[in-house]
Amino acid sequence: MLSLNGRAQAVVATLLARTEELKIASEPVEGGGRVIDCGIGVRGGLLAGVELARVCLADLADVRIVPGEVNGQTFPHVQVVTDHPARACLASQYAGWAISEGKYFAMGSGPMRAASGVETLFDTIGYREQVDSVVGVLEGRKKPNPAVVAKIAQACKVKPDAVTLLIAPTASLAGGVQIVARSVETALHKLAELGFDVSRIESANGSAPLPPVASNDLAAIGRTNDAILYGARVTLFVTGDDDSLAAIGPKVPSNASRDYGEPFAAIFARYKNDFYAVDPHLFSPAEVVLQNIETGRIHAFGKTAPDILVHSFTMPNAAS
Repeated sequence: MLSLNGRAQAVVATLLARTEELKIASEPVEGGGRVIDCGIGVRGGLLAGVELARVCLADLADVRIVPGEVNGQTFPHVQVVTDHPARACLASQYAGWAISEGKYFAMGSGPMRAASGVETLFDTIGYREQVDSVVGVLEGRKKPNPAVVAKIAQACKVKPDAVTLLIAPTASLAGGVQIVARSVETALHKLAELGFDVSRIESANGSAPLPPVASNDLAAIGRTNDAILYGARVTLFVTGDDDSLAAIGPKVPSNASRDYGEPFAAIFARYKNDFYAVDPHLFSPAEVVLQNIETGRIHAFGKTAPDILVHSFTMPNAAS
């Protein structure tokens, strides 16, 4: 198996041959590096979002847009299937790198995180990698400047010209897809935070509804979070004893959080738009099913909240 960054580089190579088709644009960064714009100066699109998600997951998952509904209304869903959940979701996809340089800020995800390896999460999963080039995904509306690229290169122990960054705003088609493709990742991260041995998770399947693109990034943060918190359904195929699954299961879905129960935009506003003030246990799927592939037992927890989703996705104020 190639390194996570190596697998992502292979996806990038196909993107560079399809820029017009995917409505994206690639441009060099002064001083070295490359930025692939998926929704700032170009429109981007649904398929660009699927490719963004594939890069985030180091191409260790199948990502596709499938039919679905929310409370009887048609909404496409983003489905993720992986047989390498810990590496794909935690070592690569998780947006655990807050990239700050001067006035620039963006959340970083993708396999470049495994090369930097600065997050304590990598001690938990026991994986890091040393590579000659890295690929990352940024959620933001401002393209990274040379200083940002240089900082990432230094952290990943590569040269600036070996850095490829893909970027899309939250309020964009591509950005929305890659965020909603985090249904499985949020379940795994929650389990890791709860002290569960994620190496017991052999495979995973998850889906979440794709919300309409909001009129601004703040509103889009609300809608995309609601898609996961109140609409995501995840099945994890696990090994080991059933008692531990029954014990930890009720703590995993979003409804285990004290902040559960209203649209994320309202929760976020209550905490003055400070992510770190929100109960961290909120960020998980609405439903989590643990299927024990050794005993055949099924443990199901949580529930979706279609009424909150419909309010978030369709009410005019939700996008203003």
